[in-house]
Amino acid sequence: MNKTANVFLVGPMGAGKSTIGRALASLLDKTFQDSDHEIEARTGAPISLVFEIEGEAGFRKRESTVIDELTLLEDMVLATGGGAVLAPENRAWLRERGIVVYLHAPLQTLVERTRHDRGRPLLQTEDREGVLSKLVQQRDPLYREVAHIIVETAQHTPSAVAREIVRRIEQFKHENAATGSW
Repeated sequence: MNKTANVFLVGPMGAGKSTIGRALASLLDKTFQDSDHEIEARTGAPISLVFEIEGEAGFRKRESTVIDELTLLEDMVLATGGGAVLAPENRAWLRERGIVVYLHAPLQTLVERTRHDRGRPLLQTEDREGVLSKLVQQRDPLYREVAHIIVETAQHTPSAVAREIVRRIEQFKHENAATGSW
């Protein structure tokens, strides 16, 4: 594993991965990457259009390519898309190539945070809460499987969460130093 420890943020849409990721990268003096933004930059199209044209399967294939490439970079914080953990290879790359932090938030927080967002293809429905609930139920075990650290985001500012992540990363490194895994 990379001893400078890249940090990879996973969690559902609305958990704060991009916002917290930028704050965390600043605190750690690392570059910030967002896998969804990278896909948009490469395709020249918003995620919603990629979904519309290629379907979810096409998008997930692009996402895996981007995650493989970005996780090989050094000295960075990566915010992943909410469904990045669906592919076993993505989970393996994330887990093996850095410290994975699961940003957890209760369903009602996710619903509130995504209420006005029109750029999320899976939430273009009347029953946003139902869709989010189903996604969280499906993906939460995968987030937990891949995570080295779990941090709650609901009741804290992005900067406070970023500071907590830094504290938890140091604790994680210290606890795992004896095993030689970090």
